[in-house]
This record gives sequence, structure tokens and C-alpha cells, in this order.
Amino acid sequence: MSRFTRKAGAALATAAALTLTLTACSGEAAPTTTASAGGDVIDTSTASGEVNYWLWDNNQKPSYQACADAFHTANPNVTVKITQYAWDDYWTGISNGFVAGTAPDVFTNHLSKYPEFVTQGQLQSLTATLEADGVDVAIYQKGLADLWVGQDGERYGLPKDFDTVAIFYNKKLIADAGVAEADLQSLTWNPTDGGTYEKAIAHLTVDNNGKRGDEAGFDKSKVKVYGLGLDGGSGGGNGQTQWSMYSGTTDWTITDKNPWGTKYNYDKPEFQSTITWMRSLIEKGYMPSVEAVTGQSSADIYGAGKYAMITNGSWMINQMFDYKGIETGLAPTPTGPSGKRSSMYNGLADSVWAGSKNKPAAIKWVEFLGSAACQDIVGKAGTVFPAISSGTALAEAAFKAKGIDVTPFTVHVADGTTFLFPITDHASQITNIMQPAVDAVFTGKATADSLTAANEQVNQLFVG
Repeated sequence: MSRFTRKAGAALATAAALTLTLTACSGEAAPTTTASAGGDVIDTSTASGEVNYWLWDNNQKPSYQACADAFHTANPNVTVKITQYAWDDYWTGISNGFVAGTAPDVFTNHLSKYPEFVTQGQLQSLTATLEADGVDVAIYQKGLADLWVGQDGERYGLPKDFDTVAIFYNKKLIADAGVAEADLQSLTWNPTDGGTYEKAIAHLTVDNNGKRGDEAGFDKSKVKVYGLGLDGGSGGGNGQTQWSMYSGTTDWTITDKNPWGTKYNYDKPEFQSTITWMRSLIEKGYMPSVEAVTGQSSADIYGAGKYAMITNGSWMINQMFDYKGIETGLAPTPTGPSGKRSSMYNGLADSVWAGSKNKPAAIKWVEFLGSAACQDIVGKAGTVFPAISSGTALAEAAFKAKGIDVTPFTVHVADGTTFLFPITDHASQITNIMQPAVDAVFTGKATADSLTAANEQVNQLFVG
């Protein structure tokens, strides 16, 4: 599922270890708070009892259980109970829990969700308590900590990881097409003819009779292997793994500023020409239709050998490399009109529910989740890229030990070719407007200029 962006950082920042006092405390003392300009200071030294913690990625649950065990060893009076739900059920449970008063004390948060949670008063400000506890937010990869500061100047999360986008490809299908893997490392793209990227996509597409997409007689109505898979539909308003890596190379930005923009730019020709190009791949038979992939796992379709290439996020690395009978390779996203590659940059964080009845333990757990002590554990597991540099380096080493070179993902951070996931108010309403609007273009029911009207609806949300 799509995760996490910004015009961020040039090189991987050098991070110091987060120093946390993890002394055990006894008893069930009531939380002590002290008034502060940045909100109440919650005395985490009184931490005890149980903390309910939710996450949605089952692949990461073992790592965070190891973090919970280490935390409990240092804090015997606190126990962390971890619960994992699939993406859709997760957010439904969070929202319903807010209303019913049963939400978890701490949960993995997403940039597309937290602005509305702040508006609803559902998140606990961490600013004053983190300052009192001496937590240094400068230890994270460049820009990640800034993402979780609201328009009110309060901090609502500590970074846990980051992700970028790259191309996964089926090595056998690439070889069968006579395409050199080295050529995939330097593909170029433009919205007019698709560049060498589209040429590769066309050649990798094969119909039931063995004809390739760039050969005479190719039957686009009976495609056996698509040159490029479509991840989860049109991507709606952010297109993280669908189109953002292309539009980002045109110097187009989703909003007027990020974070906290108040004007969207879906009416700009750079965006609309990108969406038109994506639609052309479907029309030519090089990429499946939205209808064909809706409700299906695009990763599993790749795992069945029906996609030669697919763009997806770094959180998918292990799943994409674990499909039996499929030897997978990685390539960076193509260079576009700007002369650079581009990737949406997203960073998750852990947040504390404002209604938690155990805030001392909840915040202490968030501090540990945001520390090198936990993020190094996560990094060694090789599932995601932790937000602290030491954890990132450990993750790279862990992937390398599995035979996976993750440079196509990390090159974006190293080269400074990332841009932020859009962080604004009205995220759910924007999705409700843009998802059907972009779907309509992808399905041929509308042309890309129809997105100008959708953009006007979006921008009206910020008026008044």
C-alpha cells in the first residue's frame, strides 16, 4: 500500500544515537503533567502498565515485537501489546476507535491521515515532553522530522522509516526479450513519446501469439505479459507508485507549497500530459486497464509472471523478491525532462492518541520507537529503511546479504531527487474528488483536461 514524500534532502544525513533514559519504575503512579508553552509536559518517569500499539505491515511485526521486548527489559513495569491489521481495516479501526474511545494508545501514522487527525483533536502533542526528555529530533534523515510538525507548530509523531519508488523487473522476461539489464539502469522518459522507457515497455509486452508490442501483428486485446504493470489503479491524487515518479521529473509540484499547501496543481499541463501518457500505455496494450487490476494484488500479478516490470515502493522489496519461480531485479525510475530522476518521499511516524489513558507509557514507547536502539533492530531485519542513518545502513547491509542491491531506492535520497508526499488539510475529500477523476481518464471516459474542473473542486475546499 502506498506510503510516504517531499522536496527533501540531498545526502543521507549523519545521525547520532538517540539517548534515552530507560530506567524501570515501580508502581502505577498517575501521570504528572507540567504546563508548558508547547503543551503539557507528561512525566514519562511514571510509566507503567500496558501500551496498546497498532501497525498495518505484518512483515514488520516481528521487528517491532523485538523492540517491544527490548523496551520491556529496560522498563519492566511497562508491557507493549502489538496488534496488526491490513491497511483498510486498520484505518477503519483507528477512526471507529476515536469515536468509541477504544483507539490504541500508540499507532503507526501516515502523512495522508495525520492532518485531519490533528484537526479532530485526536493526536497528543509530543513537543513539550520530548524537549523535557532531551529527545533530539535532528538525528533523523534530512527533513523527516519536519513532516510531523503541524500548522500549529506542535509535533505529532517521531519518524520511524522512509520510502522511495523504483522499478522491479522479471529477469527471465527481460532476458527473453533480449534486453540488457544494464540498459534498464539508464532509461529516459518524456510525456510526448515515452522515451527509451516506453520503447522498453513496448518490447517487453507480449501477446498470446508471441508478438511483441513493437512488432507488426501485435494483438493488444490478448496480452500474455504486460511490459509495465499498474499498481493498484490510477493512484488518485498522489499517484505515489503509479505516476508521481514521472510527473516529478517535469518540475511539476502537486501543491503550491509542501507541507501545508492550500492550492493544488492538477490543472497544469505537466500533470495532465503525464496522465495522458499513462492512458496511452493502456490504449496501446502495454499496461493493464484500471478495471483489470481493481481488487487484485498487482504484486501477485507480477509474481504470476504477467508483468515484465512494475513500479512500487521500497516497503515491497521482500515480497517482490520472495515470489517462487521469479528472479527479480531492481532499476531506478527513468530520467525525465528535468534531466533528473524523481521519487515521492514518504516517512511514517508513531503517534499517541489524545484519548490514551496511559500517556506516560505511551510517549515513552514512542521515544523508544524513535531511537537508534529500536531502529537498528528494524534495520537489521531488512524490511524497510529506518529513519535514523545507522538503521538505514543496517537495512542496506541486510538486503545486500539477501543478494538485493537497494541502490535504485536509496539513490533518490543520495542525489536529492525526492519530493514530499502532499501534506495538506482535506486529504480524504481530495481523494474522493481525484480518484474518480483520474480513473475516468485512465478508463477513457474522460480526457485529461477534465482534471482542471476536478482541481477547481479541490481548491474550493481551502476557500473560506
